[in-house]
Amino acid sequence: MKHALLLIDLQNDYFPNGKMVLANSVKAGQSAQQLLHDFRKNKKLIVHMQHIATRSDATFFLPDTYGVEINQLVKPNVGEKIILKHYPNSFQETQLLDYLKKNHIEKITVAGMMTHMCVDSTVRAAKDFGFDIEVIANACATKDLEIKGRITKAEDVQNAFLSAMSYYFSKVINTEDFFLANK
Repeated sequence: MKHALLLIDLQNDYFPNGKMVLANSVKAGQSAQQLLHDFRKNKKLIVHMQHIATRSDATFFLPDTYGVEINQLVKPNVGEKIILKHYPNSFQETQLLDYLKKNHIEKITVAGMMTHMCVDSTVRAAKDFGFDIEVIANACATKDLEIKGRITKAEDVQNAFLSAMSYYFSKVINTEDFFLANK
C-alpha cells in the first residue's frame, strides 16, 4: 500500500511568539519531526500543507510574514511537495487530491495543527475520498476553545476531537505506536 505523510499547517504562528500559539505546539512539532525523518529515510511521499490567510479579518497566517512560514522543526527539503491552502480542509480548492492520486497513495499518516479545525476537516474529507488514514495524536496540537462564556481546555478539545476521529474516520495512535508498527 503506497503511503504518504501529510503535515498540516505546522507554521510559526502556532508556535511560541506566534500570533495563535497552541498548547503543546513544540512537543507536537518535535513528534512531527520524528515522523518526517522516518518518511525521508524510507523515501516515502511527504506533503506539507501551508495555510495562507485570505480573509480580510484574518489575524494570523498573513501573507509574507514570519508567522506563515513552515516551522524549522519540519522545514521542507528541496523537492518535497508544499501545497498552499486557504481553508481548513486541505482538499478544498487545492491540488492535494490529484497529487495523492497521481502518486497512487492509499494510506495517509497525518500530523498537524489545529486538531479541532484543519486536522479534523482534512481527515474527514480524506475518509470520504477513500483513503486509509492514521492520525498521530502527539504530533497534533490545538488550543482552548470558548462558547457562551465557557472555556474548554486544549487537552479536552484534543481528546474529544481525536476520540471522534478514531470512531470511524481514522486510526489514532502516537509516534511510539507508529514506529513499533513500521519497524
